[in-house]
Amino acid sequence: MASVPKKVADRIVAGIKRYQPILVAAKARDVGETDTVTIVKDMLADVFGYDKYSELTSEFAIRGTYCDLAIKLDGKLSTLNEVKAIGIELKEAHVKQAVDYAANQGVDWVLLTNGIRWCVYHVIFTRPIAQELVVDIDFLSLNPKSESDIETLYLWCKEGWQRSALGDFHTQKQALSRFFLGAMVLSDPVLEVVRRELRRVSPDVRIDVEQIRTVLMDEVLKREVMEGEKAEEARKKISRSAGKSLRATAVKESSTEHAQPEAPAPSTDSVPPEAPLDAQANG
Repeated sequence: MASVPKKVADRIVAGIKRYQPILVAAKARDVGETDTVTIVKDMLADVFGYDKYSELTSEFAIRGTYCDLAIKLDGKLSTLNEVKAIGIELKEAHVKQAVDYAANQGVDWVLLTNGIRWCVYHVIFTRPIAQELVVDIDFLSLNPKSESDIETLYLWCKEGWQRSALGDFHTQKQALSRFFLGAMVLSDPVLEVVRRELRRVSPDVRIDVEQIRTVLMDEVLKREVMEGEKAEEARKKISRSAGKSLRATAVKESSTEHAQPEAPAPSTDSVPPEAPLDAQANG
């Protein structure tokens, strides 16, 4: 993760210490959604660094209905935040509601929270609209002395947002997903490396790439890693990346070839001119 500036880290630590007892008390009173929204709005300001008056909008209108909170930076809608009462367990129906709001506004990121649990989703604009859970925080379990916990909260902070910390974290998480790693292992370049190493260990055995691929698919990797939408998306991403790499290499090689200077014509400055044929004959 990106390093957290000290000023921001200090604010996060103070926010954890301040709001954990507030959340415990609110849960004990079983406060409703309106009071939970008030607490969440205060947390977005005091912990996450957003200006309560210029960057946080309550009751954001979306086609005849309302999302509880919206975050605007430089006047542009950045994220939508759907809040449920602190005593309500967040469920799939709540996720769909929040993601539908975000998809309607063309927003990539959405937060679903009940004040204690904070779930950050990346909206995937496919048909139908899908989402990916990127961050899942239990605020009451956070340790203000934990560097990891501070870094996790930083992802949703204003400063982290401005430095694309959440997007970078999401990219890293995707690269380390079992679907991406499974697709990578089954890609031709990796299989070629495996084949070379197997031939080095067993030089007398003939092994081809397809044999290795078959064994990995049938006996090594789990089927869930190789099948489904996420597995297919991982394969496409690797294929696109390989294509870009090949094109970049081809362009570089072409540029190198065109840049090679032509061989200079042999110089005649130091070679005496031959005498005319008739002069040679007379000589």
